[in-house]
Amino acid sequence: MGCGCSNLSACCWSLDQNGSIPEADNVENEDKGEVDDLPAFREYSIETLQMATSGFAMENIVSEHGEKAPNVVYKGKLENQRRIAVKRFNRSAWPDARQFLEEAKAVGQLRNHRLANLLGCCCEGDERLLVAEFMPNETLAKHLFHWEAQPMKWVMRLRVALHLAEALEYCTSKGRALYHDLNAYRIVFDDEGNPRLSCFGLMKNSRDGKSYSTNLAFTPPEYLRTGRVTPESVMYSFGTLLLDLLSGKHIPPSHALDLIRDRNIQMLTDSCLEGQFSNDDGTELVRLASRCLQYEPRERPNPKSVVAALIPLQRDTEVPSHELMGILHGADAVPLSPLGEACLRMDLTAIHDVLEKLGYKDDEGAATELSFQMWTNQMQETLTSKKKGDVAFRHKDFRAALECYTQFIDVGTVVSPTVYARRSLSYLMSNMPQEALNDAVQAQVISPIWHIASYLQASALLALGKEDEAQAALREATELENKKNATS
Repeated sequence: MGCGCSNLSACCWSLDQNGSIPEADNVENEDKGEVDDLPAFREYSIETLQMATSGFAMENIVSEHGEKAPNVVYKGKLENQRRIAVKRFNRSAWPDARQFLEEAKAVGQLRNHRLANLLGCCCEGDERLLVAEFMPNETLAKHLFHWEAQPMKWVMRLRVALHLAEALEYCTSKGRALYHDLNAYRIVFDDEGNPRLSCFGLMKNSRDGKSYSTNLAFTPPEYLRTGRVTPESVMYSFGTLLLDLLSGKHIPPSHALDLIRDRNIQMLTDSCLEGQFSNDDGTELVRLASRCLQYEPRERPNPKSVVAALIPLQRDTEVPSHELMGILHGADAVPLSPLGEACLRMDLTAIHDVLEKLGYKDDEGAATELSFQMWTNQMQETLTSKKKGDVAFRHKDFRAALECYTQFIDVGTVVSPTVYARRSLSYLMSNMPQEALNDAVQAQVISPIWHIASYLQASALLALGKEDEAQAALREATELENKKNATS
């Protein structure tokens, strides 16, 4: 840490003994963070969410523990290109459909730039799903405990603490003070590298779940006695997060408080933070964590006073979060491949050459799906229409290619992402961008991590004049292509 650790310890101990954190009655949030560019909460059909997640494909799972978790979170993309996170609950989680819907609608009224906001839900038959904004830059747990390029800087850790406190303050002001199992996996980072609180934890607990999935050592003491989550127990969990930020590790609160009482703050502090902060700033954060972790719930601060305590600690506020986090952003985030460049400049001839050279290499398992039906006359005719389409496509006779590929697709015996991709480009060549987009989306439904499908979506969106959505599709395609190249 910075200079004079022993002085910090003594100062921290004396502060911890005597004072309360100043209340924030005089601190007004100039910007309440309301967001009005998000759609209103709505109900989605299961078909829409199946399409958005490529049939809940394993490749789209983004939650911890993968498909083994009782409730799984998938990334997905709606027809309008909005990226979403879809939480699919265990079938026994919410037996009462009306209770689930009412709870989701209540959380769905919240709209704030400190939250990964809830956009909608699905409640059909036994299915219970939540739909939220997708945050592409991982969780706080990843950046704190499992970092690869660089450890999180001190100023960014304080920004995370403030943004989280502001999220809790907003939720409290809207009558949603309870948050279930607040931990480092519940904080996610948006496109700009700003931390946000996941809305999923705002849902009241379902029948099969627990309010705290973490180790009992991190659970508020009163929860162990009563089994109930209170606003004060949320602040206890906030205190454990402050310890995470300070230490870069998940330290049990009892152990951390022992270190503080023994004035052994150096053992508590992440060695990666050496020289990044002053005694006073370190003292204040440790004092704040100590107050949040008080055994008696009534002695813990509320979110408003925590915000007031954290605001004076903010540094380098003019530096964007993505810079502090080392996250590539904007034009820097997408060093385009030759195929990406071709899509960006709408060079359809170059895209055609790529698809022609690629052939059907990426149609995994398509050939093995042919049953004995392949020997029937109908199957022979279907394969003939595909071959004719391929010849027409090679010779750039896109009208004939459209006709032949449509015959093949309409029969539906074999599902081929490459055929959809080729028909998509044929539509683009025929100045039919909406049809091209539909086929590119269908190719991705069949093959969720196929970069070609995303590139074609980008081209179709550019042809439709949807610049922002096209850029998002280009970023996704580039990421998928880079991952493919890294593993090949």
